[in-house]
Amino acid sequence: MTLTLVSGKGGKLSAKEYPEVAESPRFTCALGGAYGATLAVFGAVPILHSGAGCGMANAQGMTYASGLNSGGSAGTTTTPCSGLIEEHVVFGGEDKLRRLIDSTIRVMEGQLYVVISGCVPALIGDDVDSVVAEFRDRAAVIHVKTSGFAGNGFLGYNMFLDAVIEGLLKPLPVERKLVNVFGLVPNQNIFWKGELRTVKALLEGIGAKVNTVFSDFGSLGSIERIPAAELNLVLNPWCGLEAAAKLEERFGTPFEALDFVPVGPKDTSELLRRVGRKLKIPSRKIEGFISAEEKNVYRYMEYLAEMFMIAMPHAFSAVVADSRTAISLVRYGANELGWNPELAVVTDDPPEWARDGIARRLTEGLEGPSVPRVIFQYDSHTIRQELKKQPLQVILGSSLEKYIARTENESHHLSVSYPTYDRLIVDRSYAGFRGGIALLEDMSHSFAGPS
Repeated sequence: MTLTLVSGKGGKLSAKEYPEVAESPRFTCALGGAYGATLAVFGAVPILHSGAGCGMANAQGMTYASGLNSGGSAGTTTTPCSGLIEEHVVFGGEDKLRRLIDSTIRVMEGQLYVVISGCVPALIGDDVDSVVAEFRDRAAVIHVKTSGFAGNGFLGYNMFLDAVIEGLLKPLPVERKLVNVFGLVPNQNIFWKGELRTVKALLEGIGAKVNTVFSDFGSLGSIERIPAAELNLVLNPWCGLEAAAKLEERFGTPFEALDFVPVGPKDTSELLRRVGRKLKIPSRKIEGFISAEEKNVYRYMEYLAEMFMIAMPHAFSAVVADSRTAISLVRYGANELGWNPELAVVTDDPPEWARDGIARRLTEGLEGPSVPRVIFQYDSHTIRQELKKQPLQVILGSSLEKYIARTENESHHLSVSYPTYDRLIVDRSYAGFRGGIALLEDMSHSFAGPS
């Protein structure tokens, strides 16, 4: 494991080793990521082939820490689980899984059943694929191989998409102007529901048709519709890219990677123009929509501009979040609010191949006089030490940064990343033209004093 520091002025990358045991990491294991993705598909039923503790730890740690959410009708204690124990480590758990899938299909109504296998089946060699294949004549059922040691919750999202592509998708005629949206990871991105809703409305505003897969009521139909898209849009610098590449290879669907969900008029307008060009939507339609939205949002910004100029003019700020969220908020703060970004802590442990690009996104294209020091780190103790190194007026991070913002930095704090358990988030988001207004409204609670 390494702590990677990136110079704000384009210096060379440097690495410093840190312990492999992390305090309060910022993600679940891969099983949790696939579990959260399954629960986000309306009508899908997860079936955990794991120890009972794996299910409960991920259910509570993933949903509750994602803005005090629950797991829905098929989540937490409702989720079928094989409950593997020592006996199954010795003799195998295939028979128990077979009985569990059978009873789940009979008892729980669902359009899609997703078997998610954890560490124990991977270690003992259970042939889960063969067991799952026995039930394909009775229901739509797939298997996601997500041993916890295979990676974190963001990788679990990728594994879920891979299982969907391999197990469910068939070629379809291309549907003109249809766009699939990938890269918003359920629960690990705490605003995923609101962001999907906002992105869908924005793209429909310029004449596109949007398939978000997650959160829609289409369920299995939305998944099966994926190959019909004219374009796949990935709003993440690394999560969802492998799925988009595989869809391009298998079905010929091109993809556009924006790396982040835009916050505020500038980046939102750029997203719409890029997608519009790909879909060959007339520019007059796109510019008309953008002009109307910008006129409204800047009018509303007038109502709060004076207060924020008095409360935190050119604030020295830090963002502690997954790569996609960090890029969104650093850019908005620097380019539209006039903040001075001092520190960006990227917490989702992105793969090495993606880190240079993430660092560039966080340090290039900023309109202010300063650029942030970038750190790839998920150990909470190390993050606290980094936040102490410089005076800050604003910390946008997780609930884990709330205490240090109050006691050490005396700064304004807002929970915007996982884990968040000090505020309720249903379909709130900071995405789109008016997302910045929502962000500033939420920040206003700290004006009476540090959060």
